[in-house]
Amino acid sequence: MTETKPSISVVIPVYNGEHTLRPLVERLAASLPLIAEFFEVILVNDDSPDQSWPVISSLGEKYSWVHGIRLMRNYGQHNATLCGVRAATYPVIVTMDDDLQHPPEEIHKLIEKLAEGYDVVYGYPNKMPHSLVRNFFSWTTKRALAFVMSIKTVKEISAFRAKPLRITKTLA
Repeated sequence: MTETKPSISVVIPVYNGEHTLRPLVERLAASLPLIAEFFEVILVNDDSPDQSWPVISSLGEKYSWVHGIRLMRNYGQHNATLCGVRAATYPVIVTMDDDLQHPPEEIHKLIEKLAEGYDVVYGYPNKMPHSLVRNFFSWTTKRALAFVMSIKTVKEISAFRAKPLRITKTLA
């Protein structure tokens, strides 16, 4: 019995990503066909002040599976991510950052865990990728949120995650 590959929507909020988007999409182009039957990449430009939108547009012309959404103002990373999730067409959604801190080559690990029956799977780095100060504030914010939300596994929370899209539609 052969195991079928899932169909995947990768949602990426974009802010100041003009220099990382091309290598990110090239790495996705190499890794997604290995793990997905069908796939798309949704790049949501969160009113980035750099040249992210022209880069997104050119990537959409080069790759039919790359779709761009251009927000009229900066709504923030979480809202940009939600915008992309709402536009997703495939049953598995992977979210990741645009700055290459989440390796596209690791998406298969998220998908494998998701196939085991988990509702959501988070990926997190073995070593924090940013400066000491930024890592400290990130750590502090996660701890505060975990305390308020009573979450014990706070180190596993990140923007690099996979979850099945569950849509319920009511027919009249």
